[in-house]
Amino acid sequence: MSENELEDWRSRALTYEQELNNVVLGLAPAIRSLVIAIFARGHVLLEGNVGVGKTTLLRAAARGLGGGYQRIEGTIDLMPQDLIYHTFIDRDGKPRVDPGPILSQGEELSVFFFNEINRARPQVHSLLLRVMAERSITAFNKEYQFPHLLVFADRNAVEKEETFELPGAARDRFLMELEIDPDDDDAVHKSLTFDSRFHDTDKLINDVTLGKLSFKSLTDFSPTIQTAVTAGEAVQDFVVHLRRATHRPQDYGIQLPDVEMDELMVAGMGPRGASMLVRAAKVSAWLEGRLELTPQDVAAVFHQVVAHRVFFTPIYELQRGWLAKAYTQAILNSVPTP
Repeated sequence: MSENELEDWRSRALTYEQELNNVVLGLAPAIRSLVIAIFARGHVLLEGNVGVGKTTLLRAAARGLGGGYQRIEGTIDLMPQDLIYHTFIDRDGKPRVDPGPILSQGEELSVFFFNEINRARPQVHSLLLRVMAERSITAFNKEYQFPHLLVFADRNAVEKEETFELPGAARDRFLMELEIDPDDDDAVHKSLTFDSRFHDTDKLINDVTLGKLSFKSLTDFSPTIQTAVTAGEAVQDFVVHLRRATHRPQDYGIQLPDVEMDELMVAGMGPRGASMLVRAAKVSAWLEGRLELTPQDVAAVFHQVVAHRVFFTPIYELQRGWLAKAYTQAILNSVPTP
């Protein structure tokens, strides 16, 4: 692909990003990360307080991608089969089985949005794990493929009753976990409170151009970024040291307040996580107009890609809310930058 085509796609990506920023105010860093994940063909999990724009952002992003869109609400009584099919009695009194949200649009399915994913049972998470990992599912003695699928999910971080924490294997399938924390800017909050434009979410989302990115073309184009953006030996070594530091922080002199570093870690980032880190970093470089990967590109996506891929001992796992971010930042501060 020529540089002109790469630049044309970059222009489209930046326009898409700006449209999202116009719909959801005060979330520019999270929106940039979401755009990176989309072009890296990675699934995304959002976490934040109630009413901060998680659902609006994901719905707007899905509209810009185009294609088939399905949404399901996480509830304690949701079962795996509810994603695959639903049964009902038709008007003639006969039982019917229709495809569920995952199957109903077949290969045209572009975005599957799982709202409040931590309200669903572990059995549902297990099914979703395969869909995310393989973009396929077996049902009715047939294999169904979803080549364009991205899974968007959000997690209720406030209420803990009747919720189920996602297992590490499921979380690892998300390219990024993004904290949704709006800017503490009075002008932003005044607009969200008093500008009636932001009071009608359905109408607001329509401001995003439908199919701006053309989901099928995006699937074909995304690997081009990974080929076009190259990584020199120094950056490759930098990523290797970052991965090692997630496993053995004491080898890099990493210290955190009130933390016994020798007792902190169960497991650090694995090879898949390192690969996803580079995928996201390459998209970040491309969006900045560069075709040579730099340590700054890696650092720009490090926390979002890595924080949910490190596992602490039980006593420290309870403190993940502050510890994961502090840990990833300490790694970036301690590993020498080439």
